[in-house]
Amino acid sequence: MKIRRFGAKWHKDTRAFFLFLAPSLLGVLVFVLVPFLDVIGRSFKTVVTNRFVGFQNYKTIFGNMAFQLAVKNTFRFTIVCIPLLVVIGLLIALPVSRMKSGGTIKSLYLFPLAMPTATIVIVWKTAFYRQGFLNLLLSRIGEWTGLWGEIHKDYLGSSAALWVLVFSYIWKNAGYTIVLWLAGLLGVPGELSEAARVDGASEGQCFFKVVLPNLKGSLYTIVVLSFLNSFKIYREAYLVAGAYPEQNIYLLQHLFNNWFVNLDFDKMAAATVCVGGFLFIVIMLLQILWDRQNM
Repeated sequence: MKIRRFGAKWHKDTRAFFLFLAPSLLGVLVFVLVPFLDVIGRSFKTVVTNRFVGFQNYKTIFGNMAFQLAVKNTFRFTIVCIPLLVVIGLLIALPVSRMKSGGTIKSLYLFPLAMPTATIVIVWKTAFYRQGFLNLLLSRIGEWTGLWGEIHKDYLGSSAALWVLVFSYIWKNAGYTIVLWLAGLLGVPGELSEAARVDGASEGQCFFKVVLPNLKGSLYTIVVLSFLNSFKIYREAYLVAGAYPEQNIYLLQHLFNNWFVNLDFDKMAAATVCVGGFLFIVIMLLQILWDRQNM
């Protein structure tokens, strides 16, 4: 009787579980998986005649100079931004975690996420164009010190545009990174650090030997979210510099936009499959590393 009751309860719980997940699973299937499978199919066909051409579209995009430039810039932007964002967020979260007014400060750090993208773009244009605030400030400093004259550098139209974009990304995304670090720091038992200090450990040893090893979960979450968000910087770059920006900030999203305008859907489909596959592989590698660390 007990086995039958247990089996009936298990079947009931399982059915309730799947009924609860069904709407979400159905939405993902209809709006994500099915369209992506359709994109995969279209990546092997021509646009107009819908003729199967095998890997010709993939050969075309990998031989495309614009695609190569966009991949290089996107990869460089990601490699620069993620370590900076992780380190800056941790350096700010450490002193904030010791403050009593941490809740108010967290709200201030999340403020950039609530600002509309168009507003942020206006601020960047005002600060970094030829007659912007930055050039005005540097010119005044040069005037006071006598070290240089007036400066009218177009930061968004030179190689400095990449660093403007990096600054924009870090400024906007540092808030949630700090909050995630704070959650990890506040979750580390204080008794561990106290015991280490009793044994003669310094503050640096307590941090690197006790606190930091307990922040692996936060680090994994932050890296994955930062990696995905690095592919969403396109709005700022597009609104600031248009569809054909300075070549140092010509990203994959610019390329996709231009192919969409030109109705090059076969190229878009092939490139989308490559980017999607790359994102999947990176996230799976991070998951494997995370699983090994917790074995």
